Amino acid sequence: MTGFDYFIILADMRTGSNFLESNLNALDGLSCLGEAFNPGFIGYPQQETLLGISLAQREADPRGLLDAIKAADGVCGFRFFHNHDPRVLDICLADPRCAKIVLTRNPLDTYVGLKIAQATGQWKLTNATHARTQRVTFDGDEFAHHLRAMQDFQMLLLHRLQTSGQTAFFVGYDDLHDIAVLNGLAAFLGSPARLTHLDRKLKKQNPAPLAEKISNMTEMETALGGMDPFGLGRSPNFEPRKGPAIPTYLAAARTGLLYMPLRSGPQDAVAAWLTALDNAPPITDFSQKSLRQWQNDHAAFRRFTVLRHPVARAHAAFCDHILTTGQGHYPRLRATLRKVHQLPIPEDGPDLDHPGDYDQAAHRKGFLAFLHFLSINLAGQTSVRVDTAWASQLTLLQGMAPVALPDVILREEAMQRDLPLLAAQLGREDAPLPRQIAHRHADWLMAVYDPVIEAAARIAYARDYDSFGFTDWR
Repeated sequence: MTGFDYFIILADMRTGSNFLESNLNALDGLSCLGEAFNPGFIGYPQQETLLGISLAQREADPRGLLDAIKAADGVCGFRFFHNHDPRVLDICLADPRCAKIVLTRNPLDTYVGLKIAQATGQWKLTNATHARTQRVTFDGDEFAHHLRAMQDFQMLLLHRLQTSGQTAFFVGYDDLHDIAVLNGLAAFLGSPARLTHLDRKLKKQNPAPLAEKISNMTEMETALGGMDPFGLGRSPNFEPRKGPAIPTYLAAARTGLLYMPLRSGPQDAVAAWLTALDNAPPITDFSQKSLRQWQNDHAAFRRFTVLRHPVARAHAAFCDHILTTGQGHYPRLRATLRKVHQLPIPEDGPDLDHPGDYDQAAHRKGFLAFLHFLSINLAGQTSVRVDTAWASQLTLLQGMAPVALPDVILREEAMQRDLPLLAAQLGREDAPLPRQIAHRHADWLMAVYDPVIEAAARIAYARDYDSFGFTDWR
């Protein structure tokens, strides 16, 4: 029937992938099997198996499910988003017998659609009378992160297709209602079947103009006007590529010092010192264009970053994003770690300031399990994304390289000595000493740290220990 054994729809949330799937399934000989490699479920939410393979079996051996998809009747495929199992992406992109379908949509529309779905709880619509809608608030930093993730994924796909000499069938969101385009896709997949009409069981959820969906349009227009979408740096790494995260950079208000933070590091302490240095808040929200302008405006400047010990950094990421459920936590990822990786943490995040029944023994067990998870996550052996909150510091530094590397790499434990010396290089002999601002839950780490935790961190962050010469945390 076709030169392809199976297909992959490379898309993202709110790009119209459900609509595309329903129309492919209306064609004889073609079957799309949902999000087969979503880290949190297999195929569809609440579904226990796919083609006889369980979630646990797929997690242990994703190639087994791929083989089952290839062996199924007709030509089968699945939808794949940027945060799905990276092991599967590597296999599929290298396989010329896998048909690649790239589905894209305006990133602003996907962002707004995602915000509305999260607010209303409605992810699919089959009856327009049941439509739920809600005005949402545009968050510039959140959108920048969303945009970077989508662009990084598209650049990765483009590069891998180019270097392997393959091509893909590209579909835009607006093309989904063009029956000729969908029939062209059927031809691309080698199917003789053709659609005579579109499957319209799924309805467009938010047809209103953007101005009716955003509560702070003026703020959104200002934020978008300051973005530079063409200058995002990228660098290939052993871990999934990370961009330079330019919007997180901080510059002193007047002195030529630029701080390039590494997530889960001592950002609060450095930001407070920059504020004290010039008696004014630091400059934030850089783009590549404004960063170049800042450098041009300073005849002398120093770029710097600060390393944190891997044990302390992993503990900060664990507490801030996985263990507790306050601001900054990752609810879906937390649920996946509990369900798939059996992370022994409470279903409801403990309040570490008033822990109740949660004790040091439970904390040590949970943190140690998180370190064991990191050892396989950073090695690319899980379907869970490598988040910048716990990616190796070497990888994050490599991600900065396409734009600029730090002139100076400091260490958290030596900041009180080294930050004033760095300022003195720019004529600021009067620079204040930085205040020691420990992570808010550092006392929990002090209570549970032992050689077993140190050994687990050394396994997870072997490249950081080797590259930067870290000794034991205590």
